[in-house]
Amino acid sequence: MANRQLLLDRSGLVLLYIFLGTLRESGAGQIRYSVLEETDKGFFVGNISKDLGLEPRELAERGVRIVSRGRTQLFALNPRSGSLVTAGRIDREELCMGSIKCQLNLEILMEDKVKIYGVVVEVRDINDNAPYFQEGELEIKMSENAATGMRFPLPHAWDPDIGKNSLQSYELSSNTHFSLDVQSGADGNKYPELVLERALDREEKAVHHLVLTASDAGYPVRTGTARIRVMVVDANDNAPAFAQSEYRVSVPENVAVGTELLLVNATDPDEGANAEVMYSFRYVDNKAAQVFKLDCNLGTISTIGELNHEESGFYEMEVQAMDNAGYSARAKVLITVLDVNDNAPEVVVTSLSSSILENSPRGTLIALLNVNDQDSGENGQVICFTQGNLPFKLEKAYGNYYSLVTDTLLDRELVPSYNITVTATDRGSPPLSTETHITLNVADTNDNPPAFSHASYSAYILENNPRGASIASVTAQDPDYGENARVTYSLAEDSLQGAPLSSYISINSDTGVLYALRSFDYEQFRNLQLQVMAHDSGDPPLSSNVSLSLFVLDQNDNSPEILFPAVPTDGSTGVELAPRSAEPGYLVTKVVAVDRDSGQNAWLSYRLLKASEPGLFAVGLHTGEVRTARALLYSDTLKQSLVVAVQDHGRPPLSATVTLTVAVADSIPDVLAELGSLESPASPDDSGLTLYLVVAVAAVSCVFLAFVIVLLALRLRRWHTSRLLQASGGRLAGVPTSHFEGVDGMRAFLQTYSHEAWLTAGSRGSHVIFPQPNYADTLVSQESCEKSEPVLLSGDSVFSKDNHALIQVSAYQIFSSEI
Repeated sequence: MANRQLLLDRSGLVLLYIFLGTLRESGAGQIRYSVLEETDKGFFVGNISKDLGLEPRELAERGVRIVSRGRTQLFALNPRSGSLVTAGRIDREELCMGSIKCQLNLEILMEDKVKIYGVVVEVRDINDNAPYFQEGELEIKMSENAATGMRFPLPHAWDPDIGKNSLQSYELSSNTHFSLDVQSGADGNKYPELVLERALDREEKAVHHLVLTASDAGYPVRTGTARIRVMVVDANDNAPAFAQSEYRVSVPENVAVGTELLLVNATDPDEGANAEVMYSFRYVDNKAAQVFKLDCNLGTISTIGELNHEESGFYEMEVQAMDNAGYSARAKVLITVLDVNDNAPEVVVTSLSSSILENSPRGTLIALLNVNDQDSGENGQVICFTQGNLPFKLEKAYGNYYSLVTDTLLDRELVPSYNITVTATDRGSPPLSTETHITLNVADTNDNPPAFSHASYSAYILENNPRGASIASVTAQDPDYGENARVTYSLAEDSLQGAPLSSYISINSDTGVLYALRSFDYEQFRNLQLQVMAHDSGDPPLSSNVSLSLFVLDQNDNSPEILFPAVPTDGSTGVELAPRSAEPGYLVTKVVAVDRDSGQNAWLSYRLLKASEPGLFAVGLHTGEVRTARALLYSDTLKQSLVVAVQDHGRPPLSATVTLTVAVADSIPDVLAELGSLESPASPDDSGLTLYLVVAVAAVSCVFLAFVIVLLALRLRRWHTSRLLQASGGRLAGVPTSHFEGVDGMRAFLQTYSHEAWLTAGSRGSHVIFPQPNYADTLVSQESCEKSEPVLLSGDSVFSKDNHALIQVSAYQIFSSEI
């Protein structure tokens, strides 16, 4: 009995949804799907993303969601596949009891377009319910004088399924006295009746046991049974009869509990106890059983619970009248619950923006409202509007949805926030209304870029700095508010010496502090130009930039580097020549050094660190010139060894040393005579090579002396020509040559003679001057040139494009050309 009441209640709920569905405005085209009932959670219903023309990933991006309300949500969206799936078990009989077609309506909201799509899902029936009887056991009393052919109504079975899955047939167990006859009612239901085929005899058999089986035609076939016990009694041959076969009544839903709704009446022509009739519900669903009560003696039906048109607007019951002999009659009772305006409209904010930019255009969506009234007819018709003179308006969207949009441009400086009241009123009598309050903040826009505190920045850092050292700090302020005022710092993309700038310097994006990522070298680069950018966090972000000049300060990290005399690669030592006739201050050679540092760190000073004969030579403090400190004596040894130190003025100072070998001799023969004393210790294998070298030098010297004699003769012959050449000659330049390197480690000396020649373009004569021998690796002084007499040369000469050229001839070169 309770299940029958539940089925009727669900049937009423389905009818309500179907009725409300007809009130919907036709918005976007409806999407239709179908699904079998009793499917598992997550069962595929339809490809909603495809039907909406979207990719599955766009469902979340565009805010697509289900917004239907009023019942437990039965469906869900799968964001991965973009499909509509079941959110749980769906029972068709629970949702659409008594309906041939079960359709569920839901709305899909696409938030970015504020568009609603209607979706209709048809729930198809499966044979998941077996036919059942409200009473599993039934007792029927029959008079033994009952005539054959008399009919006795039996309880009919109920099957909540539809079509072939519903109740199709009845079957009675085999017996000798009774048969089964099934009658079809006007409502389409099948009512079984027990037909007496053979006269009863209580003395022969007082009780007959029968089984009534109800079957459907589904797959698999399901059945339900009821046990019938027939009690044979003495004669009472008249059954009760109702005054009418169907009773109808309509009552408002706000009727008080305990109110009598109607009276059913059945009479029995018998007399006495056989005419007494008892009333009972033959069929009533669970919901009706909780609301209505039937007086078994009087036949009055009254309410025992509150009626609600929105839950169930219609009830169908079946009552039975039975006398003491077991004869019975049945009648239908139909109760219609009328709607009253007892539900105020409901306003649900489906989508809401709590803040809006002050530069938002007119018509910007603020909120999407769903307005619903559970009442029907005019009681369910709702008018929606805003209160007060506010710059907003409501626009009808789809069905019962309204869009709250801006009506004019907003100005945050005038009104920073609004309290909006939306009122929904129905057309009932009296009308009911509901107010919804929405608070809207006007947000600031990002219209100010960050500003640096200085127009430009300069920073200084010592070279050889540690990695990660702080260089400088920049600061920018943004007058905007919130995220629009949050500033982050970065460096503009650039490169330095082929490497990205970001590999040299980094900046803390939050504090603006710059850090060195590597140790800088002043000798590689001395300054660096950077562009520091400040971005705010607005949308779109604004930025500004400032230039920063980074200057690398020098440290004394490079020792002086001696350029001259160069260190030979074969292990030998160069030799400088000083004539014994040299006076004090005679320039022997010059030590040339550089320092890659700058400023004071590159200031160099020279000093004589060690000498084989102290006091014989002196070194210029700032020039590095090695000069004789006194006149050379014949007692001075031929080979003089000097160690010259070059030191910078850094802190701490760095230095370098070079060893010079000076040969003291007046002429080449003297050098040859004492050459052995300059030789470094050599192995026996080098003695032969040294001998050949000495012979070669002697031969070259002889050839050179013969050449000098010839030149002197030519000088006397062409004296007058030499005067002309001397008058047209330019400034004399001399280039020294001072090296004669040893072979296989043997250090020897070769006197270098410097000859100065003035050459006139287009002439076939040359003016050659032989100055006094200069054994230093320096330029010939102007004084020595003035003391020499010019010698006139004859023969063809080869000249450069310049008007004057300097020819430097060494004894070694002459010797080589002769060979």
